[in-house]
Amino acid sequence: MRVAILTSGGDSAGMNAVVRAAVKEAIAQDCEAYVVREGYEGLVRGNMISFDEPVSPFKTGPSLVHNLRFGDGAQLRDGTGDHARGRTLKGRYIIKVGWDDVRSWFAEGGTLIGTARSKTFMTHEGRLCAAFNMIKEGIDALLVCGGDGSLTGADVLRAEWPGLVDMLLKQERITKHEATVHSHLRIVGLVGSIDNDMALTDITIGAPTALQRICEAIDNINSTANSHSRAFVLEVMGRHCGWLALLAAVSGGADFIFIPERPPVDDVWEDAMCAEVERHRKLGKRKTIVLVAEGAHDKNLQPIKADHVKEVLSQKLGLDTRVTTLGHTQRGGRPCAMDRILPTLQSIEAIACLIEATPSTPSYMIGMQESKVTRISLQEAVEITKSVARAIEAKDFDKAISLRDPEFKDFLSGFFITSTLDREKALPPTKHMRVALLHMGAPAGGMNACVHAAVRYCLHQGHVPLAVHNGFRGLLDDEVQELSWLGVDTWMSRGGSELGTNRTTPSHDLGAVASKFQHHRFDALVMVGGFEAFNALLQLEEAREHYPALRIPMVHVPATISNNVPVTEYSLGCDTSLNALVDACDAIKQSASASRDRVFVVETQGGECGYLAVMGAMATGASLVYTPEVGVNLETLIRDVRYLKVRYLLDEKGHAEGRLVIRNEVASRVYTTDFMTRMFREEGGDLFDARHASLGHTLQGGIPSPIDRARAVRLAIQSLKFLEDHHQALLPTSRKSPSMRPTASPESAAVVTLQKGAVKFVPVKEMVQHSDMKNRRGKKVWWEGMKEIAEHLAARPQLIDLNPEDFAEYH
Repeated sequence: MRVAILTSGGDSAGMNAVVRAAVKEAIAQDCEAYVVREGYEGLVRGNMISFDEPVSPFKTGPSLVHNLRFGDGAQLRDGTGDHARGRTLKGRYIIKVGWDDVRSWFAEGGTLIGTARSKTFMTHEGRLCAAFNMIKEGIDALLVCGGDGSLTGADVLRAEWPGLVDMLLKQERITKHEATVHSHLRIVGLVGSIDNDMALTDITIGAPTALQRICEAIDNINSTANSHSRAFVLEVMGRHCGWLALLAAVSGGADFIFIPERPPVDDVWEDAMCAEVERHRKLGKRKTIVLVAEGAHDKNLQPIKADHVKEVLSQKLGLDTRVTTLGHTQRGGRPCAMDRILPTLQSIEAIACLIEATPSTPSYMIGMQESKVTRISLQEAVEITKSVARAIEAKDFDKAISLRDPEFKDFLSGFFITSTLDREKALPPTKHMRVALLHMGAPAGGMNACVHAAVRYCLHQGHVPLAVHNGFRGLLDDEVQELSWLGVDTWMSRGGSELGTNRTTPSHDLGAVASKFQHHRFDALVMVGGFEAFNALLQLEEAREHYPALRIPMVHVPATISNNVPVTEYSLGCDTSLNALVDACDAIKQSASASRDRVFVVETQGGECGYLAVMGAMATGASLVYTPEVGVNLETLIRDVRYLKVRYLLDEKGHAEGRLVIRNEVASRVYTTDFMTRMFREEGGDLFDARHASLGHTLQGGIPSPIDRARAVRLAIQSLKFLEDHHQALLPTSRKSPSMRPTASPESAAVVTLQKGAVKFVPVKEMVQHSDMKNRRGKKVWWEGMKEIAEHLAARPQLIDLNPEDFAEYH
């Protein structure tokens, strides 16, 4: 089967990851891979000139060895394809590519094969030309990455395909044999859109990177806004979808937002906005950030523009206001980790979908549902996406929000709760709580954002938020402080732990801890941390029998770069750390590639959990990855050396690629990072050199990613609601004896988890059943099998049993 891959519509980060993974997986499945330059326009134009395909010099080996390079990879990556000298891409739009032609592509932004909105393809004659060019090149299947318009175009082409083939046959432009062989077109779609506007998928390719660009801009603007006590109005993309504006507002701590799905409810929205901003200013806030989606409007569908918002803030409140339109900066730049991993997994599923397709199967779109890669009816997804726009046009805004993914409503509610300064409390005094907020274990991105959201929610409801500084050690020293709305205003973008954190658990002195709970009159506890916090919650729950002061609702919010807390799919900090690893490995790989023949052994943190190493390998294209779950033995190392030798022998002479080996810090107690480096250097001989780099605590620091910040807000608010639900049942039985609390149910001490995209509370005692307490990780993890996928895309399984001596003569 011959598979053609094209990118269409607006570009988005992650499209190159799609092309890279789809090409490699197609070749791995014994298919031939082609890329189509300039989207559908490339299909219409076809190949006006041709070059002979380079003949593989290798006489042995699997099909991958004979599909390594076809001569056009450098021109595609360097953008020199239209340079009319020597071998050129000028006049050629359907290009055969090999395994190495797309290496390292996913570290590049945009789409290296080009994209265009083709008016010609929208005509029947244009699609007839496209069909002819595909048949001429022997294309059997088409993978399209683009928005809803691009995917609709693919579905239309498939529906018309039998008629187009018949017409080409009647015109004698193709033979009967060609008509028979190409009677059926296989198609599959992947959604490339920074707006995250496609229905039936939780996230679209490019949206996480675009969100990161916006939040970087907000973080930078915050400092200058605070310096001059200015207001800034930021316009972000989102013509029909407010996801980018909403998530950026939640993650960036904005004061007000305008999005298409939820316009202001007030007839005079200008007065409502000014009233909210003025309350913030009177409290002492020096800066104001307002986000406007490009498709924002009022409840009567009249457009709301950034310049008008600026005029309102300047004239009504006298604020020194500036407008910043981020524009296409949101599209560009290197993809973040998520926009490398998810497109890779989706592309592998897309190739499987094409291989399995029959004339009777529907056209599929590959998306993400409940954290899993899924096949979705393309027509249904496009129809529901269009129905959102129709609901907005009909002013049915509640319906528009209901058609978005379930998280959208949570984030919208979370934004209003954390940004609004209410004069009246949401709960009556009898339901108010004194809530202790505590960090524990190693620092992780999102810890401060979690406290920020918790404090804002507490004050919105009427609770008293109490910061416990320096963990349980600080509690024993009475380092307890009431937090204010303004006091946590800048915490969203701060890394580390503003409360201070350490690994001391309550078991250090349970009696004293219980005494301090009673002394400070805690009604509820929120612990933010990793496996230590999980252990601490377990200790507190077991001690409730002996200490009535501990009979309060308690919740643990997982926060650890290792992502080793059982049951939950993601912990706060793991996305930030993964992005830090990707940034470091991109720089290391650049150095390794400059040396042409260098292998870098990169050591990561993670403890006894290999999540960071495995997902880092997926996001950086590492050749090998070593984890504690799988371990390392001598036989494995011998085979890996043989694989690296074969891989370097297969490289084009003078153009060897620098390669990465990612090793978890405790993958082996014997085969250390230094040992592996010296072994690779010795065994590499004249083929390759080796160096090592330990990323260490750099993975714990830095500015939290927008994904970690948004998750922190969602989990914090849900955790406080959980505490409220259990608070009334655990109130003291007598006002005269406030220490006499009823017996607490096990359900009132729980870990908040993310499972299949939903927030679920799991009692801490139940969590033990799913835990490998000795190795401090879950017994079962959702990312099991990712190591094999990462190494599959590095050709390890295909090459590991080959003999280097069979290829030595070609080097």
